[in-house]
Amino acid sequence: MTAPAGTTTGTNGRPARTSRPLAGTGALLRLALRRDRIMTPIWVLALSATLISGVGSIEALYGTTAERAALVRSLASDGSLRAMIGPVFDDSLGALVAWRLGGFAAIGAAVMSLVIVVRHTREEEETGRQELLSSAMVGRRAPLTAALLAALAADAALALIIALGLAGPTGSATGALALGLAIGLVGLLFACLAAVTAQLTESARQAKGLAAAALGAAYALRAAGDSSADDGSAVPTWLSPLGWAANVRPYADERWWVLLLLTAAVLAQGAVAYALAARRDVGMSFLPARPGPAEGRIATAAALAWRLQRGAVLGWAAAFLAAGIALGSMAGGVADLVGENEGTREIFERMGGQSELTDAFLAAMTGLFGMVAALFTAASVLRLHGEETSQRAEPVLAGAVGRIGWAAGHLLIAFGGSAAILLCAGLGLALGHGADFGPVMGAVLLQIPAVWLLGGVTTALWGALPKAAAASWAVVGLCLAIGWIGPALNLPETVLELSPFGHLPKLPGGTMEWEPVLILSALTAALLTAGLTALRHRDLRV
Repeated sequence: MTAPAGTTTGTNGRPARTSRPLAGTGALLRLALRRDRIMTPIWVLALSATLISGVGSIEALYGTTAERAALVRSLASDGSLRAMIGPVFDDSLGALVAWRLGGFAAIGAAVMSLVIVVRHTREEEETGRQELLSSAMVGRRAPLTAALLAALAADAALALIIALGLAGPTGSATGALALGLAIGLVGLLFACLAAVTAQLTESARQAKGLAAAALGAAYALRAAGDSSADDGSAVPTWLSPLGWAANVRPYADERWWVLLLLTAAVLAQGAVAYALAARRDVGMSFLPARPGPAEGRIATAAALAWRLQRGAVLGWAAAFLAAGIALGSMAGGVADLVGENEGTREIFERMGGQSELTDAFLAAMTGLFGMVAALFTAASVLRLHGEETSQRAEPVLAGAVGRIGWAAGHLLIAFGGSAAILLCAGLGLALGHGADFGPVMGAVLLQIPAVWLLGGVTTALWGALPKAAAASWAVVGLCLAIGWIGPALNLPETVLELSPFGHLPKLPGGTMEWEPVLILSALTAALLTAGLTALRHRDLRV
């Protein structure tokens, strides 16, 4: 039986409603901070370190005022690059850092915040823990308040570290403060949006999906606006909170009043979330799940896995296709963008392994698509862990379905889905660049062995050490960092080869080598075998 939030048991055995809607907020906040004591600091430190370390990278590439001014002039005529990253408003070092990394940091803050809020609201209700807590002296608004305060703490820490870390290297405390506040407020805005979606849906997955879709729409609006105007004045840009953050213009005559727009949006969405939370019981939602058919239509474990993960596969495929078209359209003008800047040229050559700049750019982008696809593969494999810990796997395995068959259904989606989204990326690159379909597609699909190897690592960790399954995110994140930042920092080849992507041939333009492909494939098969064998010999949820 579901207990209304904010009730306790009176002396007569009947529920007695507490008169304090925020009762227990402090205890729930301490519990949330304790549960996130590893995840949140990693998020905050990773995002802030990316921004702060970016100062040195950009200074090494564009060390003089003339080089920075030339970059700004080239960006003014490159709508595709503005669509991907945004406009640049000044040629100072701090302005270039805000342009190159500020938007991505804001997106990272948004993802961090929505995950925190959904984790401590809808996910708690979905698992039944919130019903147990609400039977004690916990006010109706306490769980939502604790979740929002946990997100506020993370966003405030991120804003503070950015402001303090960039003030010295960029030479402007004012610009650093403006950038930190803009990123922190974007994170808090999407925390409040996640608080709304958590009231609307019955599952944490749907709540995260709706909030993530809104974030994707915000990025699309900002990209559409910035592609048509180089000063951030287009109407679509002003319809996106990411566009508002950019229009704060850190290090370029800051527009402090734009922060008021973000603050107003935060307060408005927070008010909506509280209003919705006051009108529903624990475990309920305003958008209930549709009832299924009278007779089951899912006959196999693979069909069930596809039903559960088809939204993610289709969403990733659409995003990769769009990103491929955008990046492909940039390939023809990359030589003009780089110009005579030898530092940028060397980075592309190290990432792409080619001396011809267009081929180097395409090879670098194919590698980037592979590294991002590894995130999808890890998340898809870890869906098995989620099904197991939420006890949804047990009813499936109670029927005529073996463990290997159940796991194989999800692994088929994880590995086959990664190949499908890379296929969409290759199609987008070829269409955007207008190049021959075969070489570009072959270069993108060449990333599959490295992607599958990281999927094999995730499978082995989940199968043998389910409590350590989340460590696979650290492995994938390390490979992504090595491939993305390593060439810019001119790391030695031995470090770059710690990632499986560092062993793949650099195509298009390079020479195909089958040996690393075969070795990575053999390692993947061994890891999959180890993970599935361990699954057969352990108890579930142990």
